Amino acid sequence: MQEYGAQQIQVLEGLEPVRKRPGMYIGSTGPRGLHHLVYEVVDNSIDEALAGYCSDIYVSIEPDNSIVVIDNGRGIPTGKHPKTGKSAVETVLTVLHAGGKFGEGGYKVSGGLHGVGVSVVNALSEKLEVIVKREGKIYSQTFMRGASQGDLAVVGETSETGTTIKFKPDKEIFEDIEYKFDTLEHRLRELAFLNKGIKIILEDKRFEREQKKEFMYRGGIVEFVKHLNKNRTSIQEDVIYFEKQVEDCTVEVAMQYTDGFTENIYSFANNINTHEGGSHLTGFKASLTKVLNDYARKYGSLKEKEENFTGEDIREGLTAIISVKLTNPQYEGQTKTKLGNTEVRGIVEGVTSENLEAFLEETPNSAKIIVEKCLRAQRARNAAKKARELARRKSALESTSLPGKLADCSEKDPAKSEVYIVEGDSAGGSAKQGRDRNTQAILPIRGKILNVEKSRLDKILSSDEIKNMITAFGCGIGNELDLARLRYHKIVIMTDADVDGAHIRTLLLTFFFRYMRDLIENGYIYIAQPPLYQVKKGRKEHYVYNDKELEKLLEEIGRKGIGIQRYKGLGEMNPEQLWETTMNPDHRTLLQVSIDDAAHSDEIFSMLMGDKVEPRREFIEQNARYVSNLDF
Repeated sequence: MQEYGAQQIQVLEGLEPVRKRPGMYIGSTGPRGLHHLVYEVVDNSIDEALAGYCSDIYVSIEPDNSIVVIDNGRGIPTGKHPKTGKSAVETVLTVLHAGGKFGEGGYKVSGGLHGVGVSVVNALSEKLEVIVKREGKIYSQTFMRGASQGDLAVVGETSETGTTIKFKPDKEIFEDIEYKFDTLEHRLRELAFLNKGIKIILEDKRFEREQKKEFMYRGGIVEFVKHLNKNRTSIQEDVIYFEKQVEDCTVEVAMQYTDGFTENIYSFANNINTHEGGSHLTGFKASLTKVLNDYARKYGSLKEKEENFTGEDIREGLTAIISVKLTNPQYEGQTKTKLGNTEVRGIVEGVTSENLEAFLEETPNSAKIIVEKCLRAQRARNAAKKARELARRKSALESTSLPGKLADCSEKDPAKSEVYIVEGDSAGGSAKQGRDRNTQAILPIRGKILNVEKSRLDKILSSDEIKNMITAFGCGIGNELDLARLRYHKIVIMTDADVDGAHIRTLLLTFFFRYMRDLIENGYIYIAQPPLYQVKKGRKEHYVYNDKELEKLLEEIGRKGIGIQRYKGLGEMNPEQLWETTMNPDHRTLLQVSIDDAAHSDEIFSMLMGDKVEPRREFIEQNARYVSNLDF
């Protein structure tokens, strides 16, 4: 028996637990956790701005992938801390859960979802340097993997105030320390929208990637809504905006209707994207539904015997931002991004009702346009309901409710079952022959499915290809989607490695994002990675998945006496090859589709798949230089 006594009980001191279990503190040691380090430092600067002491924040990616964050706030306090006996700067950087957010009078409102703060950044950095400008002096201190390399020292004099933190993520902890400018850009822009008047500058100093962007929005979330709608056509001129403080809670709402068919509502609490919603979102939705129904009844748009608009009718085509700032936010939900403060629902509901009623009464033209939009959505919903009921009746009359094209698997446990969505009969035939019939189902689709970005649900439900997918998955669609009925826990998009294949993949992802988003958010959607080349040398065959791998292989095996075949489509592979390279769980590569930033994802889908041509042209012009193979 293994010994288990007092000496086996491990005590982790200081920042040891962070280095031992980094995922507990920053979510992962992949790209998400790496970028989270930057957000933790920037959150402290934003807290200074919310308190009214900071107007400028500068973030740079240095040539070695280290990060510098500079603000012009008050500077971290430098005096000796009564409990630790160390300077307040060293305490904040080396003690978990130390900072101005936990006591009285530090910060009234603060972000920082977990409150782990800059001490975790210090623990997970190879090197961190802090410079504080405060009370006429410049202070400096350096840390290596969380450990102080000497006391806080005065290194100069200044009339300025502020904090500079420079850190380099630890290669021992992170899978890769390569920062993505785009990822930081989206979050910093979001913070600038949510905190009007704050200037945030992001600069990339890496060789051949040099760029600099500045974000400052005096209109705050009004400009956020305009930004989200830039690829859509709005049906009302102005963005509806209101702000009010009730007790310790500030409520800000900006909203605008477009001619689109999906709702795009984003909620924030203390700058944190509460993508699981919560009490503030519930209050907004309840108020919106009641106020618009009351208005439609009052002015005769809804007759006495007609049913009320549903929340779904009222939110069709709506883009809205709900931002609340409160003293003690309580987060819950699976990812701790759902606001739980019960009192906030009533506050948001009251503020929304008061302001929305006033807007509708004062701007009858806009009110009429919005109500007409709701009426059209209601008619389309009723048509979609009839289409669904017809499909159900038809299924009940047929011998089997599954689509005829589906080659199902024999396994009945969804957790062990997967379905491949394959374009074309040729590839579909190969996949059906090459698959593992126990666990792998094949659903061929013909050509390019309907672009759902430009269609309402009633039209979408009349598309055979989409109906086949909905029936095969078994979990329903839109508001009726029930994950408990999902028949496969891996839905794999398998398309050709050419322009048409990429287009089909984008159409499918648009459909999943708009009408089956829960499948993405719960990690059920994957993209297959078929090989790009087959390399033959003698009797040996090698499969490689990109040009970089090809070069590496050719250096290893030599360039003489080789044959290279570039696959244009899945149909060029026989069933055995398709199984071995793309479908065999022991050898295949699958990319799991996830949503890091719903607002940014929405922006991309609207731009790529929406009605407006100009934003798409701009995107092509900006990214054309990155295309290596335009047509295969």
